[in-house]
Amino acid sequence: MTTTALPASRFAVARQVADAVLFEGYVLYPYRASAAKNRLRWQFGVLVPPAWGPAHGEHSFQRTEVVMEPRGAATLAVELRFLHAQRRTVEEARADGSFAAVAELHLPDRVLVPWDEGTEERVEMTVPVAELEEGEVSLPFVRPAREETEPVLGADGREVGRLVRRTERADGVLRLRAEQLDVPYRAFKLTAVVENTSDWTPGADAPARASGGADATGGADRDAALPRSLVAAHLLLGLSAGSFLSMTDPPEWARASVATCANRHTWPVLAGEPGSSDVVLSSPIILEDHPGIAPESIGAMYDATEIDEILALRTAALTDQEKREARGTDPRAAAVIDLAETMPPEVLERLHGAVRALREITDPGAATPETFAELFDEDAVFKPDTPWWDPAHADPADPSRDRILVDGTSVGPGSRVILRPGLRRTDAQDLFLQGATAQVEAVLHDVDGGVHLAVTVEGDPGADIRREQGRFLYFQPDEVAPLEGA
Repeated sequence: MTTTALPASRFAVARQVADAVLFEGYVLYPYRASAAKNRLRWQFGVLVPPAWGPAHGEHSFQRTEVVMEPRGAATLAVELRFLHAQRRTVEEARADGSFAAVAELHLPDRVLVPWDEGTEERVEMTVPVAELEEGEVSLPFVRPAREETEPVLGADGREVGRLVRRTERADGVLRLRAEQLDVPYRAFKLTAVVENTSDWTPGADAPARASGGADATGGADRDAALPRSLVAAHLLLGLSAGSFLSMTDPPEWARASVATCANRHTWPVLAGEPGSSDVVLSSPIILEDHPGIAPESIGAMYDATEIDEILALRTAALTDQEKREARGTDPRAAAVIDLAETMPPEVLERLHGAVRALREITDPGAATPETFAELFDEDAVFKPDTPWWDPAHADPADPSRDRILVDGTSVGPGSRVILRPGLRRTDAQDLFLQGATAQVEAVLHDVDGGVHLAVTVEGDPGADIRREQGRFLYFQPDEVAPLEGA
């Protein structure tokens, strides 16, 4: 076994998505430490010390199992990545030359506040597959405790305070093994376990803690466990020769073997270049094979599952005071503010939308995804005889007075109906309305010729507000039944 990784280019494409996993939720809009959503940190892939996890519903390990087909004298490259939380406190300079901890330190361009920063850590190793066949290979690792001080200067260059960053020791181990499978080809089940092995126990640091959310265990709350945790932990796996099998679409001969793979607190997907199968990303966030960052994205906003346009517009709308607080929260938050403020109009326009399903028309040479079978019968969707765009359709629809026939009964605004959501094409929340009675507010036609009934549910205390705002529930004609006598 060596600690030398494969060439960086092997993981280059996969690392773009891995970076999004590493920092997903790191700091959320409005990017201020005072925001409620930023007070509970580190939601994904947190491997806590063993003494803390079981009693609090969090995990101290994650296990990846995936089927691989190595060729010849193949080697396996593994890269474990995680964030190591470091606690930043803010101290203000006093006239006597001493420093005192404060909740805020106001500067012309930002407001500094206490915050838990995350530093990226990597554990890399390369091991021949033949060595994994012989037995388990382990790589223990330690990230030592440390303390750093950064002076804070005012506009006149005078030291007005300092930032003190304290990092606790983090211990872990990476374990690998390969089990040959009883299949027609040379294939193995690869098991990779990442475990937090810290011997820290709840309450051990209580006397030394100056403040924090103390609980019945003597101050050992989640804030005390996080600095000893492996945060957003995930793995990149790469074969020098050979391939991994998809966990969701394996070849027929491997389906039974793939079904026996037990992944805990993580999920492996094929990554790297489209069409390749020599790299796997095992992530605490469930992804599909060959995930990718949208090419329209121009920078990290630390919520990669969100829509960049919305985040950019909302960030630009923050007040100057809110931006000062965000800039003082974290350097990455400050970068987001700067990004939103300096984004050229043509770049913002690019974020406005992309219809990737039209690539086969706009770019015939590009690869197109497999088509999916329809989940419902198109004949069940009501369509008018004459499309809205046809000149013969001389009388345009008027939602305020339009009516249609449902089961031989004329239905329009004011009609009462019973809701019967379609099981195959409805929103999951609509299923709770099965059998409920509702009032039709409007009959709407879409550009594809479909008809939708806008309704309010009877007994809904917010029905009047829905009418004022025009925020209705929508059902197709075959999903309602006219109420007799209505």
